Amino acid sequence: MTSKGIHHVTAIAGSARRNLDFYTATLGLRLVKKTVNFDDPGTYHFYFGDDAGRPGSILTFFPWEHADEGRAGVGETQETAFRIPEASIGYWTGRLIARGLAPELPEKRFGASVIAFKDPDGMRLALVGVPGIDAEPAKTFGEVPAEHAIRGLHSVTLLLKEAGPTAAILTDVFGFTETGREGTRIRFTAAGAEEGRIGTIVDIREAGGFLSGRQGRGSVHHIAFRAADDAAQAEMVERLTAHHGARVTGQRDRTYFRSVYFREPGGVLFEIATDDPGFAVDEAPESLGEALKLPAQYEAHRAEIEATLPAVA
Repeated sequence: MTSKGIHHVTAIAGSARRNLDFYTATLGLRLVKKTVNFDDPGTYHFYFGDDAGRPGSILTFFPWEHADEGRAGVGETQETAFRIPEASIGYWTGRLIARGLAPELPEKRFGASVIAFKDPDGMRLALVGVPGIDAEPAKTFGEVPAEHAIRGLHSVTLLLKEAGPTAAILTDVFGFTETGREGTRIRFTAAGAEEGRIGTIVDIREAGGFLSGRQGRGSVHHIAFRAADDAAQAEMVERLTAHHGARVTGQRDRTYFRSVYFREPGGVLFEIATDDPGFAVDEAPESLGEALKLPAQYEAHRAEIEATLPAVA
């Protein structure tokens, strides 16, 4: 199997307006798509990413206004990290402090400088300084200068009771390779990382005996891995069921990709999402995220849905 890595990460937020303001104005990401939760159309589903909404750049949110706070623990995604140029560590440290976010002191992980911090809902994030990416095309949609712009997802960190069963799925189904160990952290990398492909790293931290996590505001709902098309997705599903005994959902059309879901052995909800058709299927690339886009089954109820959703700028 050959994986292209992470497609997107989906998390839970509280206030929709606060979530939108933070990820666009503070982090400089583009609002790629403003739609609703397919299973709960009274709730927004925001997609943030790079200028084109490329797979591997996308962080999405279900902003439930009255969601309870999540609890950190075993069986969850502990941290979501973005790539920034190595020379931008100082800029981002200062920017986060100025915004009152109290980032942790920079640390080294596998030789790279990392700034860890939390978003306004308590979601654990990090910025990883990556050498040699300064020349990558970059745009921002807030106040962040282009030279310091985030360049897609870097990695996710899973906090699990044991690494082995999950590692087997990462390597056998998604084509990742173990590329390093550092303390309690085991790193897995997808093919293409050496060419600068985004979203290619999954870290696992073993923490047996810790309290289990509880989903809520500030926690990750699921991680989606990339499949080029339906055939690649079907092959992954076949390996999951035949080699790992996983129970996988049927395919679900999410308008911008087609998805299947399963719970990996450590308890984290995984998704396999196709790269096609992409976010420009219902909006021109230059106007992504400007209008509220509804799944076809909800279009007849647009007026009612718009009246229910909280007002955002």
